[in-house]
Amino acid sequence: MTQTPGSTNPPSLRPDLAPKPRLGEAPRDGQPTLGMVSLGCPKALVDSERILTRLRAEGYGVSPDYSGADAVIVNTCGFLDSAKAESLEAIGEALKENGKVIVTGCLGAEPDYIREHHPRILAVTGPHQYEQVLDAVHAAVPPSPNPYVDLLPAAGVKLTPRHFSYLKISEGCNHKCKFCIIPDMRGKLASRPAHAVLREAEKLVDAGVRELLVISQDTSAYGLDRKYDVNPWKDGEVRSHIQDLSRELGKLAPADELWVRLHYVYPYPHVRELIPLMADPDNALLPYLDIPFQHAHPDVLRRMARPAAAAKTLDEINAWRATCPDITLRSTFIVGYPGETEAEFQHLLDWMDEAQLDRVGCFKYENVDGARSNDLPDHVPEEVKQERWERFMEKAQAISEAKLEAKVGQTMQVIVDDIDEDGIATCRTKADAPEIDGNLFIDEGTEGLQVGDLVTVEVDEAGEYDLWGKALTRNLTRKVLAPNK
Repeated sequence: MTQTPGSTNPPSLRPDLAPKPRLGEAPRDGQPTLGMVSLGCPKALVDSERILTRLRAEGYGVSPDYSGADAVIVNTCGFLDSAKAESLEAIGEALKENGKVIVTGCLGAEPDYIREHHPRILAVTGPHQYEQVLDAVHAAVPPSPNPYVDLLPAAGVKLTPRHFSYLKISEGCNHKCKFCIIPDMRGKLASRPAHAVLREAEKLVDAGVRELLVISQDTSAYGLDRKYDVNPWKDGEVRSHIQDLSRELGKLAPADELWVRLHYVYPYPHVRELIPLMADPDNALLPYLDIPFQHAHPDVLRRMARPAAAAKTLDEINAWRATCPDITLRSTFIVGYPGETEAEFQHLLDWMDEAQLDRVGCFKYENVDGARSNDLPDHVPEEVKQERWERFMEKAQAISEAKLEAKVGQTMQVIVDDIDEDGIATCRTKADAPEIDGNLFIDEGTEGLQVGDLVTVEVDEAGEYDLWGKALTRNLTRKVLAPNK
C-alpha cells in the first residue's frame, strides 16, 4: 500500500492548540463584516464561536480574510511567552492588513502590555468578556441586521468542521501549579449548570454533530464549585458532576451514532467511576482519557505544585485498564522543568515504560511572565531541554509504534474528517482526538463516503503515529448536517 505523503502525526505537535478556523459564506450586500483570528487552545476557540454567534445574531457577517472585514477580532493566548509573542504578531498582522483591530482573550488580561506594543488597537478585553467585545464591535462597526436573512443555524457559528464540536463545561481552575498562570487570567473554577451543558449538547447533536469534545481547565473538578447541585433534566434530575454529565451526554444518541470524548481530566479518585461508562457498549462516552500528567517524578511534581502522585497514578491506570481494556490514555509532559536532574528525567522515561500511554505530547519548559516557576533555582540549559525532549519523544514514538502495530487486523469504527481530490479519506479512530492525535487513512473504496460519516474499517497497516485501513461498512443512519455558517 502506498502511504499518504505528509500523513504522519509529527512528534513535535503541541497538545494545546486548537484546530484552524474554518469560516463560512460570503456576506450579503451591505452587511457589516468581521474577521476573527482565534489563537491558543480549544477553550479559546469555543469563546470565539460564542462571540461570532452573538455577532451573527445581530446581523454581522464573517469574513474569511482581512480585506473583506470592516474590523478584525483577535482572540489571544497568553499561556506561554512564545504564545504571547505569537499573539502580538497576529495583532500586528491584523493592524497592517486591516487597521481596525479589537483584542480579547487571555492576553487581554494585560492591556498595558498589548498597548505598549500596539497602541493603535481599538479596544482590549479579557477572557470570556463577551459583552465588552460586543460593545467594542458596536463602536467600531455599527450593526445593520436584516431579520429576513440573518438567520442562525441551530448550532450557532462554528469554527470547527460541522461533524465535531467542542463543549466547554467550565471556566477557570482552582489549582496553583507554579508554571501556569491560567487561574490568574481566567479565575477560579466556575462550572456551568449540568442542564445548560446538556441542552447545548443536545442542540449540537440535533444539528448533525457526531463528536462532542468535552473541555475545561479541569474536567474532573466539574461541579465542585456548585457543590454538585441537582438540576432538572428531561423527566428527572442530574447533578453538576462529571459522572452524571458524562452518563447523560452518552445517552443523547446511540453509541454507534455519537462519540463523546473527555479532555483535561485530572486523575482524581472519582475518575474511576467513569470507566464503567466507557466500557458500556450502549453509552456513547468513548474509552478515552486525556490526562495532563506533566511529569512522573514526585520531586518534580512537588516543585510544580501539581495535584498528583505518580506511584498511585500507575495503580489507577492498571485499575482503569482492568475495567476497560480498550481505554486510550493520552497525556502531556514538560521536560526541562527548573531543577530537573538527569535522574529525575530518567525516572520519567522509566515511568513511561510502565504506563505505556497510547498518545503523548511533550513540550520544553519555558518561563511565563507572572509564573512562580520563573523564580525557582537551577533552570535547565536550553541544549539539555532539547536533548531530553528528543529522548522523550523517541521513547513515546516507540511505544506508539508498537501499540499501533498491534491494531493491524482489527476491525473498528472511524469518523471521516476529510476526503481529498484523489479520494483518500482522512479518518480518526476512537483513540484519536482531532488535531492532536493520529489518523487512519482509507486510500481506496471511498466512493460515496462523506465527511462526518462513521465507518467500520479493517486496519491493514500501521506507522509510527497513524493507521491505514479499508472500509467494510458505514453507518447508514447518516444525519443531514446543518450548514456551517
